[in-house]
Amino acid sequence: MHWNPGTLEIMARGKLRLGGMALQNGVLVHGPTAWGCSIRLPSGELRVASGRKRFLASRVGGQPLLRGPARLLETLALLPNVRRALPGARFPFERPGVVAAIATSTLFGADLGRSGGTTAARELLRGLAALGPAVLALRGGELSAYHGAEHVSIGTYEHGEPREKEHERCGSHLIGPLLATTALGNVLASQAPAHLRGVARLSASVGALAATTELFGWMVRNPGSGVSRLLSKPGYELQRRLATSEPSPEQLEVAEAALTACLELEAAVVSSNQN
Repeated sequence: MHWNPGTLEIMARGKLRLGGMALQNGVLVHGPTAWGCSIRLPSGELRVASGRKRFLASRVGGQPLLRGPARLLETLALLPNVRRALPGARFPFERPGVVAAIATSTLFGADLGRSGGTTAARELLRGLAALGPAVLALRGGELSAYHGAEHVSIGTYEHGEPREKEHERCGSHLIGPLLATTALGNVLASQAPAHLRGVARLSASVGALAATTELFGWMVRNPGSGVSRLLSKPGYELQRRLATSEPSPEQLEVAEAALTACLELEAAVVSSNQN
C-alpha cells in the first residue's frame, strides 16, 4: 500500500477503528469522521471518491441503548453520498434475486407466526428465515471476493501485518447474538396486550439491536472468552464458507484505494483541527 505523508502521520498517532462494506463492484471504507469508496467499472477503470460523514454516531454519546442503532444509522446515511459521488457503485441489496428472497422470507416468517410450536422456537425460525436475503446478497457475483478484499485491507492496516479474508469485527459476528436477543425480545413482546403488540415488537427489535451491539463490543474486547468464541463461531463459519472468498490482486487494489482515500481524508481532518 502507498500512503502520502499526511496518511502516514495519522497512522503514527494510532490506528483508527475502521468499518467497511463490500459492494458488487467495489469497497466502501469508513472511519470516525470520513469515508472512502472505490469501484471497478466494466471497462476496468478504477474510480475513487471520499467525503466527510454528515451524521456521526459519536454525537449521541455513550448511551448503551442509543449507540448501537446510531452506528447503524451512521453507516446507512453514507450510502446516498456514495451514490452521488460514484453513480456506478452497485450496492449488495440492488440485485433482483435479493428482492425475491426478501419477499419469500417475509411470507415464510408470516406463516411461522401462525404456526404452532413453542414461541421461542418459532421466533428463532423466523430469525433464521430473515437471514436468507443477506446470505444471497453476499454470494452474488464478485461480492464475496470484494468482501474478502475489504477484510484483508482493513485487517492488514489495523494489525500491521498481512491478514486473512476473515475479520474479527465483521457484521457476520452479530448473527448469533442478534438471533438470540431478537427471539427473546419477540417472546416478551408476544405477552403484551393485543392492541400494544405492534409497539412492543418494534421496541423489542430496537432493544435487540442495542443489546446485540453491546454484546458484540464485549466480544471484541474479550476475544479469549469461551462465551465470546461461542458467539463468534456462527459468524466465522459464515465468513469462511459463504460470505467471503479469496480476492484477486485487482480486487485488492480496489479495496486499498478505498482505504487510502478514507485515511487521507481522516488525516486532513486531524490536520485542520490542529490549525
